[in-house]
Amino acid sequence: MAKITYHGHSCVVVESQGKSVIIDPFLNGNSHAKIKPSEVKVDAIIVTHGHGDHIGDSIEIAKNNNCPIISNFEIANWCAAKGANVHPLHIGGSHIFEFGKVKLTPAVHGSSLPDGSYGGFPAGILLFMGGKCIYHAGDTGITSDMALYGRLNEIDVALLPIGDNFTMDINDAVEAAVLLQTKAAMPMHYDTFPIIPADPKEFIEKVKERGIKGILCLPGESVEI
Repeated sequence: MAKITYHGHSCVVVESQGKSVIIDPFLNGNSHAKIKPSEVKVDAIIVTHGHGDHIGDSIEIAKNNNCPIISNFEIANWCAAKGANVHPLHIGGSHIFEFGKVKLTPAVHGSSLPDGSYGGFPAGILLFMGGKCIYHAGDTGITSDMALYGRLNEIDVALLPIGDNFTMDINDAVEAAVLLQTKAAMPMHYDTFPIIPADPKEFIEKVKERGIKGILCLPGESVEI
């Protein structure tokens, strides 16, 4: 069993068996977040790509918790230069940690870092914790590769961006859930900024129509899978 807590935008905390990780910890500047970086207690941080609304408060959280930032090679090196503990991965690669297994998948997006330096290739995440497989798509458009992720992995829940403009919209995210053959789908990356408005309830209804369980988890709320 695993517990997912949503903190708005693309930030989630996943907990299982006394271990926890935070993905894309954008808290400062995220009006939906109900916690501060100083309140985060985790065993690891996973970052999908270098944009400021995803790498967020990773450095502060890593130093506060003496825990690694797990990301692609370029982002890991950038974080290490700022004094953080890191574990570099890259697309298609995986590693088993004390809390579980992390594998990076391709994401169709960009990945410059907050200072404009190169952030490597953006990623999605396959996170295996507590006997569950959680797919966090990061920022991406829909891609037929998602069918391959679903064929090779029994995905329990897919966290999918629905805000349009920079990522998939609701309809593309629904099709992504179908391609992934996921048991459940949860919307993210919407309403944080005026340019990415979306109705998560519409997404929930549409995935249900395709035979997939929809999970509506508002900022600050948790769900067990």
